[in-house]
Amino acid sequence: MMTLIVAIIMIMLASGTSVAQIVSYKNCAFNIDSIREDYNDRPYFGLYKDNYFIFGPPINKEPTSRNTNAKFQISIAQRLTRNTLPWGTYLYLFYTQKCFWNVLEHSFPMSDVNFNPGIGLGKPLFVKDRYIGEMKLMAEHESNGRAGDESRSWNKISLGANILIEPQFIVHAKGWIPIIDSKHNKDIVKYCGMYQMGISFNSRNEKWGFSALLTKRGGWNSNYNITLEANFRINKKHNQYLFLQFYNGYGEGLLEYNKFHSQLRAGIVIKPRLFSDF
Repeated sequence: MMTLIVAIIMIMLASGTSVAQIVSYKNCAFNIDSIREDYNDRPYFGLYKDNYFIFGPPINKEPTSRNTNAKFQISIAQRLTRNTLPWGTYLYLFYTQKCFWNVLEHSFPMSDVNFNPGIGLGKPLFVKDRYIGEMKLMAEHESNGRAGDESRSWNKISLGANILIEPQFIVHAKGWIPIIDSKHNKDIVKYCGMYQMGISFNSRNEKWGFSALLTKRGGWNSNYNITLEANFRINKKHNQYLFLQFYNGYGEGLLEYNKFHSQLRAGIVIKPRLFSDF
């Protein structure tokens, strides 16, 4: 955890002294004044993570009506403070809900629903009239809302940052201190990890986008949960994309967090304006 925090701080410090690698808004598609208005104007409601609906089969076993499913995510953020708090931060309320829906089975059951509310501080990062990204410190809860042996829950104190290296290229990292309050998932860190890191790339015409996310599982091995994504913008006037997602590893959903999944799904995604959180 401390290693990741140091890495994030080093990225931020390096960005402050690097001219060639940090976004200059003279050559960028979005305007720095509009970004400041998003933070300094009235309380702001919008998207937090990607909002998507996708469907597809496993690729490491024979597809069946039970393991070929739909997955969708709803994620929003509400800024709670009009004025800046100390250190140029703003207070946010976050909420993400991820669902796994067995649409090929009788009665279309929801096999797993994960709730992830959080509250925390967001800080936009500006260096010499250049917007270079954002940093967040959050308290999060995640659970599946079930009782008994199927109950899964944990809490996290997380620190993350998104850094724009170029207008089309973003690096991001997030680490957390886990607080596990459920007797049914005491080993969740072993499968869902302690930190994540990734990259995101968009074409200059904003038609295509690609991202890779690595989440380090517990232990000293090079064991990662891997998420690879590609998106294609349907119409430049609309914030909707055709979406392909590949997940390989553990912890995709809370109910079966300790079971391996390798799944390929396709569908549609709506993305936040500047960049997606992960």
